[in-house]
Amino acid sequence: MILVVMGIASSGKTTLGRSLAAALDWVFVEGDDFHPAANIAKMARGEPLNDADRAPWLDRLHRRLAELDGRGADAVAACSALKARYRARLAGGLGELRYVFLSGDADVIARRMRARQGHFMPAELLDSQAETLEPPGEAITIPIELTTEQQVGLVLRAIGADQRPASR
Repeated sequence: MILVVMGIASSGKTTLGRSLAAALDWVFVEGDDFHPAANIAKMARGEPLNDADRAPWLDRLHRRLAELDGRGADAVAACSALKARYRARLAGGLGELRYVFLSGDADVIARRMRARQGHFMPAELLDSQAETLEPPGEAITIPIELTTEQQVGLVLRAIGADQRPASR
């Protein structure tokens, strides 16, 4: 199975993704690592990405997920996956893939974004992320206001992790 933890910037995708991967002993894939340098530079300048900018990023991330899926490895990926067509592009041809949608108050997310350091995504891009988001219809929706431990527990119950053997 592949879980994609999704949501707008600063919703906690990486934190939850790493924690889920550790709890399940699955591979963790950081979606930001697949951005071309031009995307990172554009976001760092405060310019939102468009569909054309996102296409090579999504394709690179999809190739990694397909590689893991092809060898039967379970994985957790952190990726904004803001639009339905982005999610379809990520999932194309893969086996079992589920989305975990981090949802919550925009003010909480804005505070988190302003507080984080060392990330290329500036707080000015939060509005464009929120405007681009098409909330998923079929996803495990997790409130951002919960602790990471509570979030992990909800996801584990939702996927029936106590009934699945870990694999890498």
